[in-house]
Amino acid sequence: MDKLYIVIPAYNEEENIEAVVNDWYPVVERIGNGSRLVIIDDGSKDSTYAKMQELAKTRPAFEPVTKANQGHGATVLYGYYYALKAGADYVFQTDSDGQTLPEEFMPFWELREQYAMVIGHRKGRQDGFSRVFVTKTLKLVCKLCFHVNVTDANTPFRLMQAAPLKENLKLVPENFNLSNVVLSVIYARKNQPVKYMPITFRPRQGGVNSINLKKIFKIGKQAFKDFRTINKCLKNAI
Repeated sequence: MDKLYIVIPAYNEEENIEAVVNDWYPVVERIGNGSRLVIIDDGSKDSTYAKMQELAKTRPAFEPVTKANQGHGATVLYGYYYALKAGADYVFQTDSDGQTLPEEFMPFWELREQYAMVIGHRKGRQDGFSRVFVTKTLKLVCKLCFHVNVTDANTPFRLMQAAPLKENLKLVPENFNLSNVVLSVIYARKNQPVKYMPITFRPRQGGVNSINLKKIFKIGKQAFKDFRTINKCLKNAI
């Protein structure tokens, strides 16, 4: 009886949110066993949360959540803790911009018992040069800071067993912005079984991306400082 929690952060996604719910809700219905779709509204300024509440009226396995704005990484962490507290056996994370495909989920699910994490590898990405640049830069930074090779550290398409995730989250700073990157590094440093599988990664399906190059460089500059601190903690803990 495997309980799946799909965790999706959302910020100002009123244009996308209904399609995202319609895409991913059938997955938790198919898995059953108390599985839930959880979308966390990160203090949106539009009608994202109101639309989620309306959609939940006819979808009992959909749990809309709202909180103060903290950013994507902190919201992802919030979702992980939410799922674990609710007793999830497996946690799957994706994003609310419609770039990933729910029909590619089941091959990941079929491998859930074999790997601590099954994570997507974004091959042939369609979301622009700046995002590809960030991914390649993160891969290099992970190699330099943590001495690990990660195929695609920040992919928003990852299925994780609850027990390893719970332990690994103890090493991630509270509200850390690049939480998925650090988690990928931790799994690699611990030599936990991780499987990368190619996924489709489409352009954003609606709305406006809240991250621009200026924000990316600001986040990257802070992350490099934080990574050095985290690396010292990892050396002591692993």
